[in-house]
Amino acid sequence: MSAPPPVPARTTEPLANGDTARASLEALRSEIAKAVVGQDPAVTGLVVALLCRGHVLLEGVPGVAKTLLVRALAASLELDTKRVQFTPDLMPSDVTGSLVYDARTAEFSFQPGPVFTNLLLADEINRTPPKTQSSLLEAMEERQVTVDGVPRPLPDPFLVAATQNPVEYEGTYPLPEAQLDRFLLKLTVPLPSRDEEINVLTRHSEGFNPRDLASVGIRPVAGPADLEAARAAVARTKVSPEIAGYVVDICRATRESPSLSLGVSPRGATALLSTARAWAWLTGRDYVIPDDVKALALPTLRHRIHLRPEAEMEGITPDSVITSVLAHVPVPR
Repeated sequence: MSAPPPVPARTTEPLANGDTARASLEALRSEIAKAVVGQDPAVTGLVVALLCRGHVLLEGVPGVAKTLLVRALAASLELDTKRVQFTPDLMPSDVTGSLVYDARTAEFSFQPGPVFTNLLLADEINRTPPKTQSSLLEAMEERQVTVDGVPRPLPDPFLVAATQNPVEYEGTYPLPEAQLDRFLLKLTVPLPSRDEEINVLTRHSEGFNPRDLASVGIRPVAGPADLEAARAAVARTKVSPEIAGYVVDICRATRESPSLSLGVSPRGATALLSTARAWAWLTGRDYVIPDDVKALALPTLRHRIHLRPEAEMEGITPDSVITSVLAHVPVPR
């Protein structure tokens, strides 16, 4: 997934039209680059998720700036943000909120949890038990939290950006399939190249403090008005019957793959079409082409398929299966 070129940061108030909204969202890249070196695909994935009202799972080894990336995104947006460090003793009410007895009024009042925000950073989400993980299911799918039988709507926009470590399994709890399916994208955050790592070390030697993003000059360049205008423009992005058929053929091909015990569901197909539309709009088009579908296929589908045990033993990965499917499904002209 390549990234569109950066544009200058916005210096005026948000304007409700597609072109200025696109410029504002693309300007996020310049702001985030003040704190994070590289990782353009992950930045683009987060922007796509915002456009699609989806959620993102960031996976990478410790020390590749997953948390810093989300914090830099939050600092670049005029949105409320909160962070939850997921631990084995975290309770569902620590995330969603709870009823608290007020002795002065002799009544219970609801105290909202950190999930009541625009951008929730769920750090190391696989370190908490399934009971607490599941507390996010309703929030991610229904955009609401039910406490004591009362549904309470969450702010709009609402995005969960969760991080997890793919190599450390002691003391972790794999995400259940129902929750994995709630994530629009699963983005891998790789180790930096040699030049990028030298850049990181140079910044630190010059006094860069990752815990103080204000000191590097990150400022908000997009807000709710920009997101609304952008989402409206994405909704107008045209999808031909041939493109819809191409998405369906890709997803159906995964269900027939001998390497998989479970292929992509119809929900996965709608997710792929949604992300392809957002990517098409970000690149300056009002219609979707096959390359848009290909560009978003891996991050949108890799967590929605399941390998057979024998395929895992042979070293086959979800990415290799999807890549093979893309190579064999006929591309519409």
